[in-house]
Amino acid sequence: MSDHEESGELVASVPHHPARRTDVDPRADQRAEREVATMFGLAAITAIASVVAFFAIDPYRYIYVPVIGETNANNVAFGALFGLSMSLIGAGAIHWARKLMPAQEVVSERHDLPSDPSDRAEAVAVFEEGAEGSGFGSRKIIRRSLIGAMALFPIPLLVILRGLGPKVMDPQVLGKTIWKRGELIVTDPTQRKLRPEDIPVGGLVNAVPEGLREVEELAGNLNARAKAGVILVRMAPGEIRSQQGDGWDYQGILAFSKICTHVGCPISLYQQRTHHLLCPCHQSTFDLADAGSVVFGPARRELPQLPITVNAEGFLVAASEFQQPIGPSFWERTS
Repeated sequence: MSDHEESGELVASVPHHPARRTDVDPRADQRAEREVATMFGLAAITAIASVVAFFAIDPYRYIYVPVIGETNANNVAFGALFGLSMSLIGAGAIHWARKLMPAQEVVSERHDLPSDPSDRAEAVAVFEEGAEGSGFGSRKIIRRSLIGAMALFPIPLLVILRGLGPKVMDPQVLGKTIWKRGELIVTDPTQRKLRPEDIPVGGLVNAVPEGLREVEELAGNLNARAKAGVILVRMAPGEIRSQQGDGWDYQGILAFSKICTHVGCPISLYQQRTHHLLCPCHQSTFDLADAGSVVFGPARRELPQLPITVNAEGFLVAASEFQQPIGPSFWERTS
């Protein structure tokens, strides 16, 4: 004890802590111990449940969640269960500290480093005293339940790494859109049908398939829009140097996916004189006069082109589906 402590200067500054119920009532002490162990045990159970949910729930199943809206059921179940597991471990540790560990405050003076041997010996003694007072050694049920919860806690973290590994691309989910032969091209969001004369040379129109609203409202597929958006640009036919298929334009009107092949940002920044399309996120630049090829930036794959024509009524329609996957490139996509 220091001279200041002996004089009572520091001791007087430490507030007195009244005894807690668990300090004087053995039954309350045992009840608190069981409550902490229950939290740790539930943390272990919910950690395992999150792993089961990750594998058991269809990754393409969607549910409605208030505030969030339509979302992936697999992500919701895994996140909720794993988050609950972490919360239970934290709540159990707090309850343990508040109800069972020593509550008195300890005051120690600051001193110059390094500590002398007597200070280090005192620090060790204080640590050992704290360890003994925490009950980690004597309260076996808490110790075992905590060890079990912490041992199982990393398992969900390892399981979600599975999502980072190679997986065969499902062509119905990633490789296909709702575009099909004869699908009307309409403006986004006004849903107005387009004739070739509606688009002047140098003009750009954001468009979607006519069936998109029905797919979103009736089928409940809110992800279709993420792949279906296109841009229409018109240039003089002689300015078109190459396309991704023979005759895929209509009188100089070209249709390209508006989803950048780098990380999926929507694009509509068009430079009329150069026929370049610029992504606002990371400045990937595509030459629409040259089959949507990349001329600058981190993108490594051309912008997919949608072949178009007109129907019997003279409205612009898709001549077929996209011939390559839409959106960001990664190891599952080789072209």
